[in-house]
Amino acid sequence: MFKSRTYFPFLNWLPLAKRSLKDDIIAGITGTIIVIPQAVAFAMIAGLPPIYGFYTAMVTPIVAALFGSSYHLISGPTTAISIVVYSTLIKFVNPESDLETFISLALVLTFLAGFFQWVMGLLRMGKLVNFVSHSVIIGFTAGAGILIAFKQLKHVFGLNVPQGSTILEIVQYIFQNIADTNWMVFAVAIGTLLIAILIRLLKPLKRYYMLIAMILGSVLALILGGTSSGIETVGQLPSHLPPFEIPDLSYENVKLLSSGAMVLALLGLIEAVAIGRAIALHTHQRIDGNQEFIGQGLSNMIASFFSSYAGSGSFTRSGVNHQAGAKTPMSGIFASVFLMVVLLIFADYASFLPKAAMGGIIVLVGYNLIDFHHIKQVYKASGRELIVLGITFFGTLFFDLEFALLAGILTSFFFYMERTSKPNIAVLALNKNKRLINSIRDKEASECSNLKIVRIDGSLYFGSIEKIANYFSNLYEENEIQYVLIAGDGINFIDLAAAEWLTNEIKKWQKNRGGIFFAGLKLVSQDVIQKGGFVDKMGSEIFFKEKRAAIEHIHKLIQTPCKAQVFDECHVNI
Repeated sequence: MFKSRTYFPFLNWLPLAKRSLKDDIIAGITGTIIVIPQAVAFAMIAGLPPIYGFYTAMVTPIVAALFGSSYHLISGPTTAISIVVYSTLIKFVNPESDLETFISLALVLTFLAGFFQWVMGLLRMGKLVNFVSHSVIIGFTAGAGILIAFKQLKHVFGLNVPQGSTILEIVQYIFQNIADTNWMVFAVAIGTLLIAILIRLLKPLKRYYMLIAMILGSVLALILGGTSSGIETVGQLPSHLPPFEIPDLSYENVKLLSSGAMVLALLGLIEAVAIGRAIALHTHQRIDGNQEFIGQGLSNMIASFFSSYAGSGSFTRSGVNHQAGAKTPMSGIFASVFLMVVLLIFADYASFLPKAAMGGIIVLVGYNLIDFHHIKQVYKASGRELIVLGITFFGTLFFDLEFALLAGILTSFFFYMERTSKPNIAVLALNKNKRLINSIRDKEASECSNLKIVRIDGSLYFGSIEKIANYFSNLYEENEIQYVLIAGDGINFIDLAAAEWLTNEIKKWQKNRGGIFFAGLKLVSQDVIQKGGFVDKMGSEIFFKEKRAAIEHIHKLIQTPCKAQVFDECHVNI
């Protein structure tokens, strides 16, 4: 049955938009003011002309609002996405020597990233982002922040730093050419930076610190002589709406950019879903990860046909949107429409923005990406998470961003696998209150001489078999215990490899000793062994719902008297 509200989620909130029109309009106006300097700054980070930042801020939010699930998430150009776009494309073309090709590939990259996001949404892979460690994101954003700041130093010092230089090369070039610094440019950049910092300290104006700093920075540039003093501006901006242009999706381009597009897609989804969930903690709205994947994917695919580069959820604009009183995604649509009006009417004024002022602002943007609070928290809480953060951080600084993210994710997975591959195996004994507890917790608790009761806390899968197999092997060789009862209430699942091993181990004990039994094994844990026919090989009589019933049954099978009279059932063998 076709469910229109599922395929067209905007039908769910459109009736609400009528009642909150005023709130959404006010939030939309606020969003427009915020995005103007960001659009220019982020486009520069991506290596694109400023107008492409405006295009992205116009088209992407509308589609994402219509097809996403969050009521407050605002999509568009972002810092992290912009730097990934630049780092992906700079390997193939330099924007300073061939800007047309660079722009063309940026649109292809945007379409591919959107396509991957859309497909992942259709395949209901919304939970995929949950497997990316928070430490990976912290390390990546901190590294990207420093990278962004250093990339802007050429606009701060007015030096012609070679495009594509690494951090070390940038530092070396500036030290070698510090005497050639254009001090008028430097004054504008530092002046704008200081103004932005001061404005942020004034609570009523805090939201607009970037816009005010850009305006005052531009005034400072004019006072210092403007272009006659070598202070470059962003140049003339086209006063028209985003033009329609079909991306060049040739086989060569698709093959060239697919890997970078996948990284871009994953990063964009992680950003968007994380922001949506963070705001939902305050609004109590349920975020549908799969729908957000679809919304982000469609927004990038459609935007690529309207001269827009890749976008995602924005930390800043989404937070401001929520705080400004937005009630529905209509606020994001209003912000885009108002931005179109601004571009049509005030484009000439935007052309006077000095690159030095933008450089100063972007340095501050880069600094703000370094989450000192959470870095300190990771440092104190977990050495493993700190390693994950460090690998991602330094990988971002000194290697490709794709490599940095992949290295961080793989390291995170390695530590996760290491933890889960070593499940805790507790020996249970009977205490004086006749309760089965971990023998480590009570040295006076007693064990039956013929029955070993163990509790496995963790899943039985290919990664954890080695430790469990070693334990049972040692138990078999070094102990005369005849029977083993596994308390299975701590086992979350059993995979095929573990089921194979269990079958062989149980048959070995049944043949040469007494046997292995289970008590309290969850139904979900029995799924593979039931469907795979392993229960028939093990014998269905070895499975019990409760430990007491299993203990009673096992003692009926014991042939030799129990030396340690621990359970009441031990007396049946005397």
